Amino acid sequence: MSSDWVKSGKVQARITEDGALEVRCTGLTTQTKYYKTLLKEFFRKEFPPLRPGYGEYSVHIMMEYTGDPPWMDLDNLAKALLDSLTGNVFDDDHQVARLLVERRQAEREGIWLLAEAMG
Repeated sequence: MSSDWVKSGKVQARITEDGALEVRCTGLTTQTKYYKTLLKEFFRKEFPPLRPGYGEYSVHIMMEYTGDPPWMDLDNLAKALLDSLTGNVFDDDHQVARLLVERRQAEREGIWLLAEAMG
């Protein structure tokens, strides 16, 4: 059974039935470093402590936008989000063996990610 969503400001997160971490951030900014700080603070203050794993991980990141796509480099977004997960989900981002980063038009703007241990 999945855990309840923990919410604080623009961020909400939960552990899924499979033990993966699912995170949602509402709103978008082209300042990708913003997400690193936002999520690090969320994990430090609001989310129950996670024990970083030491195996390989799969991370799926989705940027959702309305209207025209924002001028945002998805690789920079991925780096900021992976940095925010380091020490919370995995010990180091070199453990990410599979990374999917995409954008799509949606009804609301925001970031969604799913990080799960492989194997």
